[in-house]
Amino acid sequence: MTAAFDPGILAHRVTIQRPVATPDGAGGAALTWEALATVWAAIDPVSAREDAASDRLATRLTHRITVRFRADLAGGMRIAHRGRSLRITAWRDPDETRRFLVLDTEEERP
Repeated sequence: MTAAFDPGILAHRVTIQRPVATPDGAGGAALTWEALATVWAAIDPVSAREDAASDRLATRLTHRITVRFRADLAGGMRIAHRGRSLRITAWRDPDETRRFLVLDTEEERP
């Protein structure tokens, strides 16, 4: 990312979600997702590949998502966009100016 970055490319409305564990009464917990924020983002597909896992083919799609800087991201969060869930695997401030964050994500498929 350079100083000439055009914020107009943040054209997708996405929701940042965080996991919430709710006790299930049997000593475990049920995981639900809570909306943290709805933000504008740029979404760029990075790769798609098929892996053989558990005797079946699984498609793995990765995306790079750029959002305005936020200090409240944490491990385990995800992005919801157009009915898809994109697990955040890493994030970084590309030029250390606290203007934007680049999120590496992997699409979660049932």
